Amino acid sequence: MGERTDTGEPSPRCEPPERPPDARPIKAGDLLRLGRAASVQFCRPITVRVIREITDRHPYDGWAWIEAYELNGRGVAVAKRELFVRLAGLHRLDAGAGAGDGRRVRSAARQRVPA
Repeated sequence: MGERTDTGEPSPRCEPPERPPDARPIKAGDLLRLGRAASVQFCRPITVRVIREITDRHPYDGWAWIEAYELNGRGVAVAKRELFVRLAGLHRLDAGAGAGDGRRVRSAARQRVPA
């Protein structure tokens, strides 16, 4: 038999958080600018490229855990991070935009060292 509340009614199911009606799902490759609206931890805004949304964690409604690469001003990945963000505060950037300066984001590539 299912769990019950103190009043004897069935407990609400643990459902994934609902997204705001106008929010697109977060997907791999999304380029996001995260500032104070996304979380108080971003007193200085950062730009990230999403690796994935971490769906096995159960955040508060309107929030999500994401795994992402933090990008520098040239659009190169400098750190891999797990971030707790408010969905309504995500600012999506165009795929062709750089870290706010209009330049194209490049993937970080290994430099070849001459033998």
